[in-house]
Amino acid sequence: MQKLFEHINKYTSIDTAAFEEIISFFTIKSVSKKENIYTAESKALHHYFVLNGCIHLYFINDRGAEQTLQFAIENWWITDYLAFQNNRSSEFCIQAVEKSEILQITYQDQEELLRRFPQMETYFRKVYQTAYGAAMMRIKYIFSYSKEDIYFEFKDAFPNFVNNVPQYLVATYLGLSPEYVSKLRRKSIS
Repeated sequence: MQKLFEHINKYTSIDTAAFEEIISFFTIKSVSKKENIYTAESKALHHYFVLNGCIHLYFINDRGAEQTLQFAIENWWITDYLAFQNNRSSEFCIQAVEKSEILQITYQDQEELLRRFPQMETYFRKVYQTAYGAAMMRIKYIFSYSKEDIYFEFKDAFPNFVNNVPQYLVATYLGLSPEYVSKLRRKSIS
């Protein structure tokens, strides 16, 4: 829980007494590697904070292949934000890439949390702004760089991520084939 306390205090200020109340809105969940946390069309969508491990949000494309849209590693948030906000089922799946420990909160509990702790509004606004900015940079990469450059830009920006996440998932996130990513990895080693 200390990780969430420290993360909140990066963006706003709360004391330990307030945090004790804030944390009561969350439940902790341990998930095993490749365990589905949420499947498309399910109804019990939560907002997830990764304490440790890695999870990803993906959909199945028209060819039946997974297409990763977002990863969440330690201290990152993840959900289908439109489905979460509008209390509807999602078109996406959320799955653990590796054994992970997450905090989860329902929409109703998050709304109550925001009502009771206005500084959490500031926290989530700043988290969302950062996430939106990162998404815009990803789109810029897609439009501006060659497929090879997209891989190397991502690798340079997130070396630990590229080295620790399975290659096929990095490929689906970047819109590349696993074979092409393998070729690029070999090229970068030589």
